[in-house]
Amino acid sequence: MDELNATTTNELKAELNAEELSRYSRQIMMPQIGPDGQLKLANSHAVIFGLGGLGSPVSMYLAAAGVGQLTLVDFDEVDDSNLQRQIVHNENNIGQPKVESAKQSLESINHHIRVKTVAEYLSEDNAKQLIAKADVVIDCTDNFATRYALNRICYQSKTPLVSGAAIRWEGQLTTYDFRKEDSPCYQCLYSEDSGQELTCRQNGVLAPVVGMIGSMQAIEAVKVLLNLPSLNGKLMIIDAYTMMIRTLNLAKDPNCQSCS
Repeated sequence: MDELNATTTNELKAELNAEELSRYSRQIMMPQIGPDGQLKLANSHAVIFGLGGLGSPVSMYLAAAGVGQLTLVDFDEVDDSNLQRQIVHNENNIGQPKVESAKQSLESINHHIRVKTVAEYLSEDNAKQLIAKADVVIDCTDNFATRYALNRICYQSKTPLVSGAAIRWEGQLTTYDFRKEDSPCYQCLYSEDSGQELTCRQNGVLAPVVGMIGSMQAIEAVKVLLNLPSLNGKLMIIDAYTMMIRTLNLAKDPNCQSCS
């Protein structure tokens, strides 16, 4: 797990250089970001679990936005059936580990950032080590077991967790900001005995739907890193077929086995 240990050796930037100021100028002119916010992004570390349909736009937009360190976690390899929606990969990457394929793409987008890879299925202990070094975790996985584990570990370490999911024409998005005492968690929304999970492999998904949700996850991650208002305490549900979006209040469950 050398990649886990490597994340502690990078020094913080004291200032952005002229090339970076030019590259990020359209963000820097926004009052909610400015030069100080852009510098904060450059000194931030985001960990992305899953480099599939959601992780592709998340990783590409965070790289382009200048988040200084990205750690990519996925044990799978690129398959031709992935290319319909997993836009960080291309035909030349078929058969490669997804994290290596994604790293090549991200480094071609922005040479100012650092990209670390973990191409294995993590144990809970190793996941704890990795999350402890993160400023934000983005859950782009597609199975309940991993989601519950990430939720539990992020809650214990008080690391903000951005969660997204998509299936068929539908998607949902929320942020669990565990730096806030009143934040609900994933298990407040879905108990571990809530029923059978749906997968894209079995039910299908429209390619742009994961693009929508993944892009929104990237926005939430940037807002978390800059301490801007996020979807904490709210659940956004998107129906791309009707183009209807609903935002529901999500309260902390006083009987939750994870966070209460």
